[in-house]
Parts: sequence; C-alpha cells; structure tokens
Amino acid sequence: MNKNSLLTLSDPIEADPTSQRSPLKKKLTIDNFNLGILLIAVIALAFSPIFTKLSESELSPTATIFNRLWLATIITSCWQLIETPTRLSEIQFSQYSDRQEQGLLMLASLSATLSALLWAISFNHTSIASSTALRSLTPLFISFGAWLIFQQQFESKFIWGMVLSITGGMAIGWNDLQIGTEYMIGDGIALLSAALHGANILIIGCLRDRGCATARVLLWRCAVGALLLLPLCLADTQLFPISRSGWLAVIALAIVCQTFGQGLLVYSLKQFSSSFVGIFTLLKPLITALLAWVIFTEKIGLIDGVALILILFGIYLAKFSSSATVNAC
Repeated sequence: MNKNSLLTLSDPIEADPTSQRSPLKKKLTIDNFNLGILLIAVIALAFSPIFTKLSESELSPTATIFNRLWLATIITSCWQLIETPTRLSEIQFSQYSDRQEQGLLMLASLSATLSALLWAISFNHTSIASSTALRSLTPLFISFGAWLIFQQQFESKFIWGMVLSITGGMAIGWNDLQIGTEYMIGDGIALLSAALHGANILIIGCLRDRGCATARVLLWRCAVGALLLLPLCLADTQLFPISRSGWLAVIALAIVCQTFGQGLLVYSLKQFSSSFVGIFTLLKPLITALLAWVIFTEKIGLIDGVALILILFGIYLAKFSSSATVNAC
C-alpha cells in the first residue's frame, strides 16, 4: 500500500496484524473505514457549488476555477515538502515508466480541467437541472470506458446498482428540467463534460492501482489545470478576488474541496474501482442540496428524497459486487 495519500498525503495506518478479530471482521472494518473516507470526500466536494456561488459574485467561472487550482497547487506543494523534504518530482513513481506516468497524469489533468470548464459553460446554454441530470451519467461513461478499453466485465448486481443510482441522480431537479431544441447545445456540452469527468476518474483509478501517489496526482491536476486556464483567465476583467469574502471563498475551495476532498477521492480510487467511485459520487448533488437548504434556505422536494433512496440502494447493490473493488487496468 502507498505511503503518500489522505490528510497527511499518507495512506491510513493498516489494521494491527496481531488483532484477534476474524479475517471477515477485519475486512468489514477496513471496508467500512474506506467507505467512510469516500463519504467524507463526497461531503467535502459537495461544498464546491456553495463556495463557487459565493466566489462568482466577483469572479467568472473560469477565474474561480483558476484561483482554486493555483492555490491548491501551493498548498499541496508546501504540505508535501514539510512531510518529505525532497524534490517534488520524486514523489513516488508508479509501475509505469516515468514518461508513461507523466502522459497519463497530463491526460487526467486535461480531462478534469476541460470537464470543469465545460460544466460551467453548459449553465449558459441549458438549465442547471438538465446539466445535473446529464452529469449523473458519469458512472456509465466510466464503466463503458473500462469495458471498451480494458475489457472489464461487470456483475449483474453491480449493473443494477449503477442503473438505480443513475436513475436517482437524474431524478434530482426533475421538476425544473427543460427540454427543447434550444437547449441541445447546452445539453451536448454537459454530456461531454460528464464523459470527460468519467475519463478523469478512470485514468486516476488506473494510476492509483499501479502505485501512483495521491500527492503526485493532486500536484499534476492542480498545476497543469492552472496553467491551462491562465490564458483564458487573462482575458477576464477580474482575475483575482477583490474582497475578503471573495478570497475566503476561493481559499475554501482550494483547501476544503480541491486539496481535502479531491485528495480523499484520489485515495479512495486505490481502495475501490473507478466505476464504484463514480456511482458513490452521485450523492454529491443531494448533499449540496441539503447544504443549500441549510445555508441559503433553498427548497428540498419529495423527489429529492426518492432520488436519495434510489442512489443509496444502488450503492448498496454495487458495493457487494466484486466490481466495486477491482479496477480494470
């Protein structure tokens, strides 16, 4: 198991081998612990729309993402240097050659950045409800990619769990769903964003399965993403926040969502398959809706409760399948 993940960019301490618990109980304890970490990751990431909404009172969506990434790059770099005073380029190489690993890290960073950018653009051409519904197809893209590229096979229990979870994800905001030819461009952009998001999770899952450290993935994701967005941001009239509240919003995005949330999510891709992580992250919009209800007094409808039940039952089915823990590559 790698030693560069989680909160301290190190994997958690493994169970005591001298423990007298049965192997089954040990496995259940470890599984529940890892599932708890994944849940914490999703909760942290669910704050992203909240902080983004606060930030975009001053900044454009592109500038918000840029500030989130460059701040997270500095935080992750300093964190790693404090823990391991060595060159950042030496952070645990995987079983790939360095050139292969860097190519995959570049692809992961590019897909994640384009996904976030297209996701923001889609809101200008279609409804948030439509974008959210189409984003729920991410697990389908992950599983299709794993089957097409790596010939991974999925158990029927896992497939049913995925179908139920996606149905629940698409039910979110169903009452506000807008359908029409005028929304086709926006829907297409949102669909492409979901596909790229799925590609990012699939690539990172492969990197983690082959031994690439969480810290290395985070550094590449943030640094490359910030560099890619910089030319676009220079065209904006406002590149950085101008108020204390604006800075607090982007700093919270960098710490809570990018470093902490994404760090735990990347760690979880070593413990669970990319497809299962994609299914589990469908809880994010529901948690965001709950946070918006608490913070902004936004309404939560009956259909959101139905969506939650479908997603949780889908996760339950998928979890008890071997496809939940076996990565394709």
